[in-house]
Amino acid sequence: MLRKNTETFLECDKEYGEAKVILFGAPFDSTTSYRPGTRFGSSAIRRESFGIESYSPYQDLDLIDMPVMDSGDLELSLGDTAVCLSQIEARAAEILKDGKLPFMLGGEHLVTLGAFRAVQARYPDVHVVHFDAHADLRDDYLGVRLSHACVLRRCQELAGDGRIYQFGIRSGDREEFAWGREHVETRRFDFEGLEALVERLQGVPVYFTLDLDVMDPSVFPGTGTPEPGGVSFDALRRAATLVCRKLRIVGCDMNELSPHYDPSGISTMAACKLVREMLCGLCA
Repeated sequence: MLRKNTETFLECDKEYGEAKVILFGAPFDSTTSYRPGTRFGSSAIRRESFGIESYSPYQDLDLIDMPVMDSGDLELSLGDTAVCLSQIEARAAEILKDGKLPFMLGGEHLVTLGAFRAVQARYPDVHVVHFDAHADLRDDYLGVRLSHACVLRRCQELAGDGRIYQFGIRSGDREEFAWGREHVETRRFDFEGLEALVERLQGVPVYFTLDLDVMDPSVFPGTGTPEPGGVSFDALRRAATLVCRKLRIVGCDMNELSPHYDPSGISTMAACKLVREMLCGLCA
C-alpha cells in the first residue's frame, strides 16, 4: 500500500484506502533533445502549489473534498531509460490493481510510455487523447527509439490504429505527419473538434496525456522545447476540464514543465492550476 507524501500537492493528503486518484511524480528527462530540466517539474508543482487555493472558481469545487492522495516522486534509476520506464510502469500498475486512477506528473514526455504500458495491459481497448505542440510520432530520434520525440509512436504500437487523437500539434517533421495521417487523428494548432470527439468516446476507457508546451510560450515559457503559435492558458484549461469531466479517464499525466526557464514562476503556477482543475474534473 502506498503512503502519502509528506509534502503534498495542495490538499491531496487523503489516505490510500480512501483515495480515488493517486498522484505520483516521474522526475525523468534523460532523452530531452533540446533544453533539459523537466526532472524538476513534478517537485516544483508540488512545492509551489501552496501559492494557490484548493477551491476552483471555474468548477465551484474544492480539492479539499476530493479523494486524492499524493504519493510523491518516484526514485528513478536515472541513466537507464528502460529501467526508468519499468519503474514507472510498476507504480502505475500497482495503482490500477487497487482500482484507482494513476495521475503522473513528469518529467519529459517519454514518461507517458511507462504509465501507458500499465494502463493498456489492464484496458486493452484504451484510447489516447493527446494535447501537445509536437506530434511525437518519430520512429526514432538520432537512432534512439525510446525518446520523448517518439513516445506517441510507441504508444500507437500498443494501442493500434485509430485510437490516438492529437490536438494542438504544430511541430514535427514531414515523415511524422505523413505517417500520422495513416495511423492517428491529428488536429493541428488548437482544440477544434474536441467536443465532437468527447461525444464519440463516451464510455470508452481513455488515457489522457497533456504536454504543457501545447500552450504558447508567451504564456508558458518554462518548457524545454518552446513552440510559438500555441493555445492560451484558458483554452487549455477548458479543454482539459472537458476531457476530465466527460470522458472515462483510466489514467492521465501532465509533463514537460521545466521550471528554471521561467524565473517568474508563472509557468509553474499555470501547471499547478491545471492540475487542480484536472483533479476536480476527474473527481466531480
